[in-house]
Amino acid sequence: MILGINTSSPVCELYFNDKRYAKELNRDMAKSILAFIKEVIEENGNNLNNLTGICVFSGPGSFTGLRIGITVANSLADGLNIPIVSVSGEYENWYSSAKEKLLQGQNEKLVMPIYGKEANITKPRK
Repeated sequence: MILGINTSSPVCELYFNDKRYAKELNRDMAKSILAFIKEVIEENGNNLNNLTGICVFSGPGSFTGLRIGITVANSLADGLNIPIVSVSGEYENWYSSAKEKLLQGQNEKLVMPIYGKEANITKPRK
């Protein structure tokens, strides 16, 4: 069972059993994504321990959204000791491309986000 995660926008997309699930999480992404993942997996009669791999969209996209989704994906892959792969760039076919990488036996072990531009980080006030 492969889980796909895309948090590059306010709408969190999950792919499970080759079906797309989407939920607008906006600013609640950090506190709601794990519950959404659990809901989707359990709706399909499974649990996290049945996952065999994780695909994640690594960007470009929302700075905060990518950090949240990729952190969750990396944590799940590490905790469950399963492979993880990422795809960036062409948005439309990202999941099928990433799934193919997993099926070929690839494992990135740690995925990093690709924001598409420099992060706009506010400097601390003096």
